[in-house]
Amino acid sequence: MYKISDLYDLDHTMAKDYLMKFTYPWEALKGIKDLILSIGPDLGDEYEEVSEHVWIHKSAKIFPSAYIGEPCIIGPETEVRHCAFIRGSALIGANCVVGNSCELKNVILFDHVQTPHYNYVGDSILGYYSHMGAGSITSNVKSDKKNVIVHADGGNIETGLKKFGAMLGDYVEVGCNSVLNPGTVIGKYCNIYPTSCVRGVLPENSIHKNDGTIIRKKED
Repeated sequence: MYKISDLYDLDHTMAKDYLMKFTYPWEALKGIKDLILSIGPDLGDEYEEVSEHVWIHKSAKIFPSAYIGEPCIIGPETEVRHCAFIRGSALIGANCVVGNSCELKNVILFDHVQTPHYNYVGDSILGYYSHMGAGSITSNVKSDKKNVIVHADGGNIETGLKKFGAMLGDYVEVGCNSVLNPGTVIGKYCNIYPTSCVRGVLPENSIHKNDGTIIRKKED
């Protein structure tokens, strides 16, 4: 439920070859910066290096007040809207939305990901067509500053990471003003109710209600 092969269709990110090296998605977090620096110079004429180590596809739309730190890659037809704050080490796919007052840091966003309003996404990977509702965030550091642990049904998994937000599988919908606690892993096709506090591993095709109840979606 929490392996890369369980969560993602890798044909929808330019990080495909990189992610295939790992079993668990959080293992990829440490190398995102180096990944961007390695592939950026070879992206071709469709991308422009607008500042050092910042490559933006010519069809992307960047609003004037957005801040884009290095290194960063922004894919085709993606919108980075007013007052977005991309701190760096962000690999953003095609047809994405990074909305007003959103902050990204050390992330991979697959194609068609939306973080459209007041989101914080740090040390996280968001799968194909995943969506963060307004005000929803990934909390990436524990209050005791200890290493993040993934709380799975088969037992706890030590990650060795002090900073680890959330892994969202493909087609995940996160409701408004929800908090994804450090080390959260959400399977494909899951829905998170608004104002939820989520932790641990959520199996694919599940619904997480805001009282913490988890139910399986009904099959058609």
